[in-house]
Amino acid sequence: MGHFFSDVFGVSEDDVDEYGAFNVSLINDLPLFIDPFLLFNSEKPEYQQLHQDILNYIVFLRDEVIAGRVSADLREAWFMFPEVKQNWLGFSLIGNGGSGLGRKFAEALRANLGSLFADFGDERISHGSHIEKLCLVSDGVGRDNISDLTLNLILDFICNYSQSFARDHIDAGLRKRVWINKAKFNYATKSWQRAQYELPYIDGDFVLLTPKDMLTRDENWINRGDMIRQFEAIPTAMTDRELRGQVFAYFENVLAKPRHREPSAKERAEAAIKTYLRFPDLVDWYIRYKEDTGDEAADASADKVALTKFLFEEQVKSIQKQLAAETDFYKVGASTYDETHKRLSFFKDVIENKGGHRIFWHNGEAVQRESDLQILCKFIWYGSPSDASAEVNDGRGPVDFKISRGGRDKTLIEMKLAKNTKLRQNLESQLPVYLAASSAKHGVKVIIYFSLSEKARVDGILKDLKIAGHRDIVLIDARNDNKPSGSKA
Repeated sequence: MGHFFSDVFGVSEDDVDEYGAFNVSLINDLPLFIDPFLLFNSEKPEYQQLHQDILNYIVFLRDEVIAGRVSADLREAWFMFPEVKQNWLGFSLIGNGGSGLGRKFAEALRANLGSLFADFGDERISHGSHIEKLCLVSDGVGRDNISDLTLNLILDFICNYSQSFARDHIDAGLRKRVWINKAKFNYATKSWQRAQYELPYIDGDFVLLTPKDMLTRDENWINRGDMIRQFEAIPTAMTDRELRGQVFAYFENVLAKPRHREPSAKERAEAAIKTYLRFPDLVDWYIRYKEDTGDEAADASADKVALTKFLFEEQVKSIQKQLAAETDFYKVGASTYDETHKRLSFFKDVIENKGGHRIFWHNGEAVQRESDLQILCKFIWYGSPSDASAEVNDGRGPVDFKISRGGRDKTLIEMKLAKNTKLRQNLESQLPVYLAASSAKHGVKVIIYFSLSEKARVDGILKDLKIAGHRDIVLIDARNDNKPSGSKA
């Protein structure tokens, strides 16, 4: 039943943990990514060197762009990178697939090198250079792009890091020498070169390990949303009083459109972005602020990584053991529809009556994202003789799971949080559309609630829609204020 790196490669969790790596799952990406600021702010010389290596490459690209030496072929060779799916980290809810850094990102990077990164490596305001600057002012460039670029530019380090662990801990039969394209950049020839590494290898592909202290979750330490939220505080840190006055005057002027109401949060955010673009030094002052508070970044990221490990590894293994020991959850039913209802019945009983609700709680806080819920449920479903595919899109939108045996026997499952603001709309129209699109005979909606008020809201919606008590609407009570104690459970 094990699907984590330690299970698959026959090593102990302690060995992985002591090495400093994250124990990834090999059935689905986990929502973590490399934050380049953690390299910049690290006390480890090798991490600081990695950050400098990244800057060196960006400076190289900038100089080539300014000199007009970037042809179409070189743009593809220098600016475009494949998805490094083998680290099993990122934002995919389906396996570990991703799109990589394609032409849209390449064009955004190339277009900004001559302006946004004009003083890259020679900043006057911030203490250092940061590639995150690209996602601060460029639409369509997000945390996943920055993470993918960072991973590609430190790929040689990650491969050597994984190779070292593999040689020390993994059986030779589960290792293989593989060639990695674009592993190292040769500045003498101005070309990417491939290199060979001996890596963990399973099911026709290699696996990469990533150090936990490079990882974070949700957002980079330097990020666009935070820059907007901090807007009104940043100019006050500027030493140029005249410029500070111009900044606030411009911001207020952008907002000063005829209206009979206060500007919305969206309008204030748009005005802030326009002001940042009008006064580029503001971006550097924001980065300086994040640098000055950078010691908080490592602690915050470590907490997020620990929470991710707790939620998706420790809690999942605990609930899997409980389901296997106390129920027939991992035994097959007569059809996928029967199997689905039986499994959900066992799952509901363990959550509501046997202390299993703990999988959704950490330090008094409940799971608040459906993406997390979907990953958890995919992990728990792992081990079924049926095919459980997550986020299958059959043409008219995604559904969380398709449980199938062959082409004719399939059941769809949607997992929803009770607090979802579009729950009523979803119940009214979404699932019937999915059923028609995939030709499935059955669909089951699972709604998980964490408070009495959430339960009341769901009951009201189901009653209004006249589907209260419907067999294919499964409510799961994951409250933590009405459960038996651990000893009684």
